[in-house]
Amino acid sequence: MTAPDVADVVVVGAGVIGLTSALALAQSGVRDTVVADRLPADTVSAIAAAIWEPYDAYPKDLVLRWSVESLARFTELAADPDTGVAKREGVVLQRVPGRTAWWAGDVVAARAARPDELVDGAVSGEVCTVPVIVMPIYLEWLLGECVREGVAFEWRSLESLDDVGHGDCPIVVAAGLVAGALTGDTRLVPVRGQIVRVANPGLTRWYIDEDNARGCTYVIPRADDVICGGTNEPGETDRTPDSTVAQSILAAASKLEPRLADAAVLADVVGLRPGRDEVRLDVGEHAGRRVVHSYGHGGAGVTTSWGVAGDVVRLVSEGRAGVTER
Repeated sequence: MTAPDVADVVVVGAGVIGLTSALALAQSGVRDTVVADRLPADTVSAIAAAIWEPYDAYPKDLVLRWSVESLARFTELAADPDTGVAKREGVVLQRVPGRTAWWAGDVVAARAARPDELVDGAVSGEVCTVPVIVMPIYLEWLLGECVREGVAFEWRSLESLDDVGHGDCPIVVAAGLVAGALTGDTRLVPVRGQIVRVANPGLTRWYIDEDNARGCTYVIPRADDVICGGTNEPGETDRTPDSTVAQSILAAASKLEPRLADAAVLADVVGLRPGRDEVRLDVGEHAGRRVVHSYGHGGAGVTTSWGVAGDVVRLVSEGRAGVTER
């Protein structure tokens, strides 16, 4: 893939936010180039459980809007098996009386879980159907769609935004945790997440249990495997899987779905999510070039990706000259 000498826009980053933004820009008629230090399969996006859920990202009003817009797109993509997107029914479990998932019902159609659909300790739950995305397949599909739309790629590292090149065209910074070093943003922090991937013993229903004793536990079945999670540790940077944590995850997951107790472990994986007190999606400036910042999506990068990409296209097309910090 050979990049043009000068692009209309350069997108920095090839995770789900970067690729989706690059694709949306290209589909809007913009000639764009992606500059990234790693392939999509090597980003933290590739190991995400990737169930549609507005999780651990702020502010809630914007995250909800982006998530709703993305939900519509993922629902369309679920009709094409080549995308890796499928709609699956599952249960959001509640252990506190009167509590419900803040997005269930208003955003996604949901019904109250029957007693036989609850695990011990859960007092209620919402049953709903949402997209589940197999990220290795989906990222490959996104990459292929970008290439088909004429997006160029340069696989190289950047020491700073001065190294982007391509004249004075706008830059979209969608580089996950790397964005902190590129922009000097100290509000961006790593959030360590550990998951265990096991062979699928025939499960189709997912479970999310955010209030159990060990923290958030989830069971996300895909075609051939199940993602069991997880952890959410702000400020932790160790990428080495902790065997004790893995055992805890599997024990909690097996309580939600007993058929997981004997499932073969395929992988024990750690990723560092790009966490921030608020997602940064705004316009700035660097050395006379307009910069659209798009990072800090925490645990909702996939969930918000299409809505965020739409705003990136708008901000690029508006050509704002002012700097809006958030």
